[in-house]
Amino acid sequence: MIWELFFQPFADFGFMRRALLGCIAVSVGATPLGVFLMLRRMSLTGDAMAHAILPGAALGYLVAGLSLGAMTVGGLIAGMAVALASGYVTRMTALREDASLAAFYLISLALGVLIISTRGSNVDLMHVLFGSVLALDNAALTLLCAIASLSLIMLALFFRPLVLECADAQFLRSVSRLSALTHFIFLTLVVMNLVGGFHALGTLMAVGIMILPAAAARFWTGRIGTLILFAATIALLSSYSGLLLSYHYSLPTGPAIILVAGGFYIVSLVLGRQGSIVQQARSVRIAEI
Repeated sequence: MIWELFFQPFADFGFMRRALLGCIAVSVGATPLGVFLMLRRMSLTGDAMAHAILPGAALGYLVAGLSLGAMTVGGLIAGMAVALASGYVTRMTALREDASLAAFYLISLALGVLIISTRGSNVDLMHVLFGSVLALDNAALTLLCAIASLSLIMLALFFRPLVLECADAQFLRSVSRLSALTHFIFLTLVVMNLVGGFHALGTLMAVGIMILPAAAARFWTGRIGTLILFAATIALLSSYSGLLLSYHYSLPTGPAIILVAGGFYIVSLVLGRQGSIVQQARSVRIAEI
């Protein structure tokens, strides 16, 4: 019974094993970046960037069809262009960064959907928006694993500047020349992981595996190292559980994975050890006593 429920799908079907490996790569590479996005209060920036890659992926699709290379390059170019354009508008005008980024991502989202809707089929649109984790091939897995490996290496090299920038960005700028480089590398890694993630989970779901596990882990610990470990563990469990739910109940795989991650977030929100609803209620009762 246990074997059939939890292990047989991966033992019997190669597409399930490839999907699990792809989800592991996305979880390990993207979720630590989600922790830093959350700590820097940039969670919605990640969502905006996920939508910003859509027109580039759509143009890549127009040029070469469902080509891994063309859609990846197009997504990278579009994501970095939106990030740089929003930063330029923020520096040169009175508009705040969140507003400029929201404007560019809305334009990008509409443009990407328009391109695919007019030039492609509904199946192509669903593929780009919601991913096809069960259809990952060897080339896609190689890309996801390469992005995850590069992300971990760069995070290890720039871990201290990233942590310091989360705590006090102005202090980092005053004592080190690494501030601008760290910020640029961080945004580049975010875009790369979103581009890689959209091949598995789609542009609408890729940011979910980045942000939801990080938000859930925050209710259990405040130490950054432990936070990254907890978040990655939640992402892995969400991926594994979502794949099983998708297999046994014929559910869309990407949404199933993100909903499981959302379930972890709800449980953590209520029962977590730090700042959860239960902990806040206990603090109020103790204060009243």
